[in-house]
Amino acid sequence: MKNIPHIKKNICLNVNPKGCEQSVDDQITYSKEYPGLNGPKKVLVIGGSTGFGLASRIIAAFSYGADTVSVAYEKQPKGKKNGTAGWYNTERFEKQAQKEGLASASFYGDAFSHEIKQEVCDYMTGNFGKCDLIIYSIATSRRIDPCTGVLHKGVIKPVKTPVFSTTINLNSGTLESVAFEQADDMDIFNTIKVMGGEDWLLWIKALSRADLLADNCITVAFSYMGPDLTSPIYRQGTLGKAKQHLEETVSHIDAILTSVRGKAYVSINKALVTKSSSVIPIVPLYIAILYKVMKSRGVHEGCIEQMSRLFHERLYSGTAIHVDDKGRIRIDDLELDEDVQSEVVKIWQQVNDDNLLELTDYPGYLRDFLGLAGFTLDDFNGRNKGVS
Repeated sequence: MKNIPHIKKNICLNVNPKGCEQSVDDQITYSKEYPGLNGPKKVLVIGGSTGFGLASRIIAAFSYGADTVSVAYEKQPKGKKNGTAGWYNTERFEKQAQKEGLASASFYGDAFSHEIKQEVCDYMTGNFGKCDLIIYSIATSRRIDPCTGVLHKGVIKPVKTPVFSTTINLNSGTLESVAFEQADDMDIFNTIKVMGGEDWLLWIKALSRADLLADNCITVAFSYMGPDLTSPIYRQGTLGKAKQHLEETVSHIDAILTSVRGKAYVSINKALVTKSSSVIPIVPLYIAILYKVMKSRGVHEGCIEQMSRLFHERLYSGTAIHVDDKGRIRIDDLELDEDVQSEVVKIWQQVNDDNLLELTDYPGYLRDFLGLAGFTLDDFNGRNKGVS
């Protein structure tokens, strides 16, 4: 029986292992086409199995020849049950890195726990050495605080007022209305505990105690800003409060890195199809429109292109790292171009079920969404509105 994607609430519940492997190979091929000079040599990626984290690891290894360590919460195959997409991504990375003679190690477990931090530090002390780059790319909805044992669950809610908007139902390929109730103080607190900068700081403290921070090391965490269109549910919502906390954590990490003349940054990235963005209502429709506009202008980027630009043009360009007035690296500049956003808003005001395929790049969105689990549009044909 053909393996077809099973989607529920904009989450793909199964996986195509071969497709995951091909996706990693494609990203490796791209990274080799843009070799870097004077880049990182020892890289730790916290959340390195999918999306921006995986792309960062691939660029570090196959553009710069860096040795890498990854930490991710993934499940391996068990009996007849497949593993998670991130497990197949990671295993493929390991195989290809070994072929190139690149040292690598991958840890599967709860990155929030003290135990996995200790396990990684022990390995690096005995086998890897000090990091000159630490990427923090964790995206999840729940976290057990390792200090208290309390489970915190993040939520996607507006902070100021309830929000009513539109999104895409990926099962039907149609638009549907969505409503968000206003967050309370506990919602905000829990979301910050899960998605803020607390765990990033704990990782840097653990690495510092173990003397695993190289001189002049850099650490980067990923965030998102977005336009006014998505602001009520994103930047002005619980997610935005968590991202604000992440950005405020930079000063605390910088204080630790002073001893090794290091620096912490938050990189504001472009809106892309990831496991986390797919479940944020409003965002799928916005991205489908954005893809249409940016592709028509020849400025579209996926995760691997974004990370290539982050490494080559920002972190390791040979010049001072360019930041905005709040010290953030911005690689969302092409997305937030005034002309791009003006066209996005114009389409948003016109789009409906009848013109969805004409006015947006919904097929491109769906292609990327299915690709997260190793599937293609061919696997989905006949089960979605007019997509081919």
